Amino acid sequence: VPRLVVTMSLPIMLSMLISAVYNLVDSVYVAQYSDEAFLALSYAYPIQMLLVAFCSGIGVGFSAIFSRRLGEGDQEQAASAVCHGFFLYGLCWLLFLLFALTGAAPFLRLSTEDPSVARQGAQYLLICCGLSIGTCMQFLTERILQAMGRPAGFMIVQGSGAILNLILDPIFIFVLDLGVAGAAAATVIGQISGALIGFWLVYRLRRQLPIRLRGFRPRGEMLAEMGRVAAPAVVMQSLSSFMSLGLNQLLTLWSDTAVFVLGVYFKIQSFVFMPIFGVNSGLIPILSYNYGAKSAPRLSQAVRFGAQLALSAAVAGAVLLALAAGPLLRYCFHAGGAAAAMGVPALRMAALSFPIAAVSIILSAAFQSLGHSGSSLLIALLRQILLLLPIAALLLWLAPDSVWLSFLIAEAITCVATLLLYRRTVRPLIAALADSDSSR
Repeated sequence: VPRLVVTMSLPIMLSMLISAVYNLVDSVYVAQYSDEAFLALSYAYPIQMLLVAFCSGIGVGFSAIFSRRLGEGDQEQAASAVCHGFFLYGLCWLLFLLFALTGAAPFLRLSTEDPSVARQGAQYLLICCGLSIGTCMQFLTERILQAMGRPAGFMIVQGSGAILNLILDPIFIFVLDLGVAGAAAATVIGQISGALIGFWLVYRLRRQLPIRLRGFRPRGEMLAEMGRVAAPAVVMQSLSSFMSLGLNQLLTLWSDTAVFVLGVYFKIQSFVFMPIFGVNSGLIPILSYNYGAKSAPRLSQAVRFGAQLALSAAVAGAVLLALAAGPLLRYCFHAGGAAAAMGVPALRMAALSFPIAAVSIILSAAFQSLGHSGSSLLIALLRQILLLLPIAALLLWLAPDSVWLSFLIAEAITCVATLLLYRRTVRPLIAALADSDSSR
């Protein structure tokens, strides 16, 4: 079981970490360009996360239907699922293109009173959202390759775009002096190139899966089938976007320096949480399979080892961030003066929440796998919206310098609720399976 958990989780971890590289590379270079430019990215970040949430959620619905058709041996319906996935991702791109053209500038003007920051943030979103066709199609090709058992192709699509982005960022930002617009251009070029490579790899599988877009007509029943699976996933993934948006708005009332520090925190914490969410995603099929197979010992072992793995990553991340907070702020994000003075204790306080959050995230996999997805949604809401935002608002009113403890307080309360829910719902299910197995 431990080896299986690692085998299932590792590719997802690597994929998520590569995705995080896009945001981190942009942020590090932009922070060296100017503080205003980095603030602009911080205000744009929730919209970027919302785009990823839509793409990931659609990917969950598409993968479920496409994999099922492949498992049934129905090649025609599997090819039809790919066409419907292409259609849904196309709609997703059009939605964010519409936002880029009509909503990006008003959104940034509402987020900050600094006209320079608002202008640069609007430029970034106009390019990243307007040309998000690359992101959308990259997600589609990755899911096709993953479902067809081509993990190497999956990693090639992810890695090629990230490497190109890494090369182009300094050229566009500094050599061509494009600033934030250059960071956005490097990002979309990397994503579009990854999507094109993905389409080429999918085309090479045409004998196994003949896909014909000519004459395609979307069918309501398949779109509804994908939508039923995708909609809850989109909601779950979108919570982090609304959380960061809410915190940005609260901290803006206090100081722009706090928004700068929050932006740094979100960029760094993704490298801790991505492995944890990778373990979560790897556990779900393992737990689902063993629940169907009525194997109580393997269920317990998988949850226990997954929790140990996630806790190890969380503790290591918390310790590293606590030790490296100062150098990260000074040398990677060029924070000085007030930003460094506020940022070092802020990052250390926020890092305390990592191990506690890991427990809630891993147990959420058990809820999703064993038919209690409502409990998983409740945990996500508590962690990111229902507790965090009110606690942050209260601390800003009572003791602003301690607002960063809102992450720890919200995670601690959520963890207690998660353990109680787990004891009430999941443990009886595992115990019942164990009893039925012993009676046989």
